[in-house]
Amino acid sequence: MGILKKLASQTAIYGLSSIFARFLNYLLVPLLTYSFSAQEYGVVSEFYAYSGFLSVLLLCGFETGYFRFRDKEETGRDTAYSTALIFTMLLNLVFFLGIFFADKQLAGMLNYAKHPEYVWWFGLILTLDAVASLPFARLRAEQKAFRFAGIKLVEIGVTVLSTLFFIVYCPKLYANNPPAWLGYVYDPAIGLGYVFIANLLASACKFLLLSPQLAGIVWGFNRPLFGRMLRYSAPMVVIGFAGIINEMLDRALLKYLLPFDFATNMKMLGVYSACYKLAMLMSLFIQAFRYAAEPFFFAYANKTDARDVYAKVLKFFVIFCVLIFLLVTLYIDVFQYFMGEEFRTGLHVVPVLLLANLFLGVYVNLSIWYKLTDRTGMGAWVSLGGAALTIGLNVWWIPLYGYEGSAWATLACYASMAAASYLLGRWFYPVPYPVMRILGYILLGISLYFAEEWLRPYLAWPWWLLSSGLLGEYLLTVALLEKRRPLRVKS
Repeated sequence: MGILKKLASQTAIYGLSSIFARFLNYLLVPLLTYSFSAQEYGVVSEFYAYSGFLSVLLLCGFETGYFRFRDKEETGRDTAYSTALIFTMLLNLVFFLGIFFADKQLAGMLNYAKHPEYVWWFGLILTLDAVASLPFARLRAEQKAFRFAGIKLVEIGVTVLSTLFFIVYCPKLYANNPPAWLGYVYDPAIGLGYVFIANLLASACKFLLLSPQLAGIVWGFNRPLFGRMLRYSAPMVVIGFAGIINEMLDRALLKYLLPFDFATNMKMLGVYSACYKLAMLMSLFIQAFRYAAEPFFFAYANKTDARDVYAKVLKFFVIFCVLIFLLVTLYIDVFQYFMGEEFRTGLHVVPVLLLANLFLGVYVNLSIWYKLTDRTGMGAWVSLGGAALTIGLNVWWIPLYGYEGSAWATLACYASMAAASYLLGRWFYPVPYPVMRILGYILLGISLYFAEEWLRPYLAWPWWLLSSGLLGEYLLTVALLEKRRPLRVKS
């Protein structure tokens, strides 16, 4: 099987499971946005914005460090895994104990003094998820994609079923002659807190399913190896932390920088967060690609044709991302029904967020230059530059343009990071990327989107016919341009 086809098949397995799982999770968006107000939904969005920052710190880059050192002959795969796992477990144990004993103080700092339980529930979710990342990394490295996907599906299934049980079934049962057993499992006063409880149950189930992988701690802790892994992985914390700033800081800042009263700010945060969900289709593909590509990039690095393969990977990655961009933007009349009517006022930022995520995916591909040359410190500076740009533009643009400013700041950040990573990669790890063709596909996608916006008022056609015609034009263009470039990269 060609190596690119193998990568595509692995991405498909991760992707199909993620897409199916997120599709079920997508169904929660209308459920939550119809069940809670925009202000209440903003509370959930705020906590999960913080989760991105904390998850990076709780993993300390050891997931990537494990991939880098697992094939080193002097250490061995088992020792690399157990060393990373033991460190991660100890770090997260300390974190959870700190959260548990300081929940009231932290809740007060976040203006949720009446609900300190939100804090420690959330802390336990983060702890379980961070420890589970290493067993998941081992499954990816061993190419056990089906087991990985199966556990992910169970996790999201528990989330969806628990959410439906606590937010839909129990309230209806409680309102109509509730049975005696209901008092043991449901308290209407918890309300929004059941969103966190559902996620906690799912994380616990996932942790139990991965428990056989946790037996790896018996392989011991290699102190010299830990030192090397820490030196390699520490800059990845900076990279990851900066990446989360770029991805989630806007939702944390909107609450404080929007020039309205607290209730209105939370409402606009809820609107923006719900619209951000529509850009998640692009994020889903990027996530699935990363699951398959990260171990692949390390494993294939010593092949003579590695750089040519990496160039082809990026080109086909962009082709598919532009397809996702067009699917969502051209059929936004359908996708809008995934959220309540109150939230649809923010739909105009969806194309901007989709493009931002496209450039994030390009950056993920281009970042191999510092991972394969062990220049993670230099990669950290690129991420820090992106984070500084995100902070500066959000502080500048949110008071002026509201959440539209956040969307454009995200696009500016990821496009700048992709450009910087490309230029540095040309110097430290040159790859013959087909830059003009890649940019051409991106510009074609943007042009077709604007064509649809411009033509729709002037044509008497049904909107879906125009959208389908423009989407077909993109697919035909790609087919004609790529028909002379078959995939012939041998494994």
